[in-house]
Amino acid sequence: MSSMAAALAAAKREEQMSVTHFDTARKYVRLSQYRADGLVEFEFAVGEPELYVELVLPRPAFADFCLAHQVILLEPKEPEAGPVPDWDWRMQQASREGLRKR
Repeated sequence: MSSMAAALAAAKREEQMSVTHFDTARKYVRLSQYRADGLVEFEFAVGEPELYVELVLPRPAFADFCLAHQVILLEPKEPEAGPVPDWDWRMQQASREGLRKR
């Protein structure tokens, strides 16, 4: 491998490492809904707000959860316009509408 190719490969590895830095200390919560039964539906993410899990907790446990994880609260999502593809559903939708049978 030439010195130029080695330098380019090293630069590419450095770029990939800086782009893929994942900060596990940053934790995010996006509230989905306060339910009438006292439960809170929300999204929880570690490192990147786009990679999340949907969770449901009682209100007191939700508050404790947020404090324990020192979360960053995110703004609610805007409703998506147009039809949602069959494979792109949320727990909240499935619990209300049920899963469509194919």
